[in-house]
Amino acid sequence: MEFDKKLLELNDRFGDWWRKGFEVPQMTKDLYPYNTMFSPIRVNNIVIKNRVVMAPMGNISMCDETGKPNAKMLKYFEERARGGVGLITTGLVPVSFGIDKSLIEKGELSYFPRIDRSRTVFAPWRDLSAMCHSYGANIFIQLTPGLGRVGNPQCLTTQYKFPRSSSFNPSWYMSSLPCLPLSDLSLTRIIKRIGQGAADAKACNIDGVYLHGHEGYLLEQMTNPAFNRRKIGKYADYERFGVDMVKEIRRRVGENYPIMYRIDLSLMLNETYKEKMDEVPSLKKFKNGRTVADTLRYMKNLVEAGVDMFDVDLGCYDNWWLPHPPSSMPSGCYLSIAKIVKKFFSDFEIKSNKGLPVPVVAVGKLGYPDLAEKALRDEKCDMIMLGRPLLADADWCNKAFAGDVDNIRPCIGCQEACLNEFVEGGHPQCAVNPRTAFEEEYSREIVRAEKKKYIAVIGAGPAGVVAAETLIKRGHTVDLYERREIGGSIVPGSKPKIKYELDNYLTYLYNVVEKLKANPDFTFIKGNAQAESLKAKSYDAILVATGTKQLKPKINGLDTAKVHFAIEVLRNPSLVRDARTIIVLGGGVVGAETAYYLKYELNKDVKLIEMDKYIMKNACTANRGHIIHYLEEGEVDILNCTKVTSIDGTKVHVLQNVHKNVPSPYVTWQPILPENVENPLDNFNKIGENYKERLLVADMIILAAGSVADSSLFYECQRLNAAKEIYNIGDSFRSARVFEAVRSAYRCARNI
Repeated sequence: MEFDKKLLELNDRFGDWWRKGFEVPQMTKDLYPYNTMFSPIRVNNIVIKNRVVMAPMGNISMCDETGKPNAKMLKYFEERARGGVGLITTGLVPVSFGIDKSLIEKGELSYFPRIDRSRTVFAPWRDLSAMCHSYGANIFIQLTPGLGRVGNPQCLTTQYKFPRSSSFNPSWYMSSLPCLPLSDLSLTRIIKRIGQGAADAKACNIDGVYLHGHEGYLLEQMTNPAFNRRKIGKYADYERFGVDMVKEIRRRVGENYPIMYRIDLSLMLNETYKEKMDEVPSLKKFKNGRTVADTLRYMKNLVEAGVDMFDVDLGCYDNWWLPHPPSSMPSGCYLSIAKIVKKFFSDFEIKSNKGLPVPVVAVGKLGYPDLAEKALRDEKCDMIMLGRPLLADADWCNKAFAGDVDNIRPCIGCQEACLNEFVEGGHPQCAVNPRTAFEEEYSREIVRAEKKKYIAVIGAGPAGVVAAETLIKRGHTVDLYERREIGGSIVPGSKPKIKYELDNYLTYLYNVVEKLKANPDFTFIKGNAQAESLKAKSYDAILVATGTKQLKPKINGLDTAKVHFAIEVLRNPSLVRDARTIIVLGGGVVGAETAYYLKYELNKDVKLIEMDKYIMKNACTANRGHIIHYLEEGEVDILNCTKVTSIDGTKVHVLQNVHKNVPSPYVTWQPILPENVENPLDNFNKIGENYKERLLVADMIILAAGSVADSSLFYECQRLNAAKEIYNIGDSFRSARVFEAVRSAYRCARNI
């Protein structure tokens, strides 16, 4: 098993990264004006107006069931073009329907946009290119040969067909489900379809084609010996499928049409999992992936075949936090990777078929203008790619160009709305921008209300601030009440270093409130709001956004032990100053991130206890993967399927289920299936009961057992008829996340 020294070093740095060379960025403008970022660059026969590329993010369910892009998708992209992006790239568009079985739903329907179906889908693609061109933005379509082992495995139950891959590979979702190898004939058909898709894209006035060759999708599966272990046939040469595909595209579109390729410099599986690559059945086959040198050679051959530009990252689905770096990963995490490729192209004088330098696009949490500009000035890359930052603020480019950096709404890295939402069955959205993917419904300008109302908003967390800002834009008079501090529960949540993006969002909320204070129709009231006093002020409407209250489990001896809630410790870490060993009760997001904070920032010995079989059960796979991986690296003891029975001072008595089918809490190479998806091959892995008593000793216990909506004020206002209109929004209606709080607040306020 080979290891790359540079990648081993990166794996080590991605845990406590703030100590190891990565900075904690903020929305500063020290390098303004951003002359490098807003300079043109030529790619093949087109000139892109600036160096900002909108990343490909899956446009799942942003089309009708035949694959025809709908108004939601068109307006979503138009918003980013209007916001100043130089190059738009679409989410992946498959061309292998009927071959890759994982693409089709029941009834031969799809949630993917298509360009391969018939002329019936061409019109919206032509409309989309025209929309982007109206604002001077170019657009590339991202084509993919398919999903293979990372596609929806439900094709087994809905079509009675196995997923397909490059070789006999396990499904990522269900490791017990094998994927059958595609024949050379099928692969040749896919290449022909990619060529046709590129020709159709060109006919639709789309400016270029973009190949999805990273992250372990089918193109990666065919072009990486980790997944392609074929011994016979022309595609036993793992480079050939990709090179033949580029050549076919060139044959169909000619020499004057840009081709972009997304690639990972390494899967980084060996460096991530080390000895587990020999121990975990679903990982064992993947040890012999492309080395960095192999990838650079392959990229050179792709350029010779006709590729004009690359963007480059690391990882695949089996270490999903790498290609989808979450909130806990450092910003600029892959600048060193982009620099390796850029230096290689320069050292070997690799030029495109047009005789031009091959631009290298850097990726990886670059949504801070100073960070992005510095990367370009330092020649670590030629362009920068922004994904989630452009969902959080479609006007990111326009604001950066104008120096209006303080007003950029920052991404919080939660990946709950942009990624997890469509995994669970929805469409991409944004936790902090309620208009994202609703641009066809919500205009940019908020229409003023026909009747001005006097409105109280109770609580200045994300829901309350968004509601107040929206109501002011509607022309209402607003009193915003807050008993503690602006930001609500995200204030303690933003304290750990790994939550720096939440801290930046907190600053943004403060700025919003400060600007509202300049409006004569807005009043910020510090203090508790009571139903009786609200009624006495004769408000026309009351919006209750009072958040949650913490749950305290009923455990014998808990009240006499040394116990604090996680949010108390995050607000005041001096509470654990004298504690050496700490037990965290509750393995949800708050519990796991608190354990991370205690280990990596406060250097405590930590045990994490969770009753469920999964840690961070409801978090995005990438986010939970990064946290769990580095909890294990930090030797944090995680006990899942474990219940605390009693506490006696410093002694904690637990019952732990040690049945053989209890999953390891440290599994990060496989996702948790959505609750409505059943694994038909899992009948032999049911968890039985084999409980073992254990005695744990700790200096302190921290509670992270969850929270419940605090609706008491809402119901009291309702009982007293405190106003003609009373609404319960955000966490006080349903304890959830920033995503649900912002979404509900905006929709409610916009309609008052």
